[in-house]
Amino acid sequence: AVSYSKQEDIVFVLDAGHGGMDGGCSSAEGIPEKGINLNIMLAVRDWLEISGYRVEVTRETDCSIHDKGVEGIANQKSSDMDNRLALLNRYDNAVCVSIHQNQFTDPKYSGAQMFYAPTNPESESLAQMMQMQFRSLLQPENTREIKLCGKELFLCYYCKNPMVMAECGFLSNPEEAALLSTEDYQYKVAFTIYSALQRWVSGAV
Repeated sequence: AVSYSKQEDIVFVLDAGHGGMDGGCSSAEGIPEKGINLNIMLAVRDWLEISGYRVEVTRETDCSIHDKGVEGIANQKSSDMDNRLALLNRYDNAVCVSIHQNQFTDPKYSGAQMFYAPTNPESESLAQMMQMQFRSLLQPENTREIKLCGKELFLCYYCKNPMVMAECGFLSNPEEAALLSTEDYQYKVAFTIYSALQRWVSGAV
């Protein structure tokens, strides 16, 4: 991992996936991922700021960040993604995380999984650190491996900085969806992400 000599050398850019008209995936009870993503991201932001880091976020509320005047859901989504990517790429010294929840047709699948792109050579070790922290702190049964993504994960692939897309769990799994819907578990997920970022930037192996 990269070792930063001072906290001022780094900017964390955090993205809470979806928002506004775009709810993302939903649990069987109809709870959309957008709010879960936001709650987790805001807690990660707060802990990083308390620790003395500079943090930028793509959104702080339940909103889309498309340009004003853009009409049509598809156009708004495209504008929203372009604006998120612009923030992820604004700083040369950024470390980026996009927070999401997963979904699959078979409800038996559960557990966090980290995705990374080949476009920044440091992203793999960041993904590995985060996967390891989920296993050691929160999900000891989790045997998932980090996964390389392509252009289908737009933000992840086109981010020039170290970047991980963190799928924190499966809303299609009833037990995990119930956990992810609670503030207590959201804080645990957020602390896991925060601790992984702390370890990674300090050069821990």
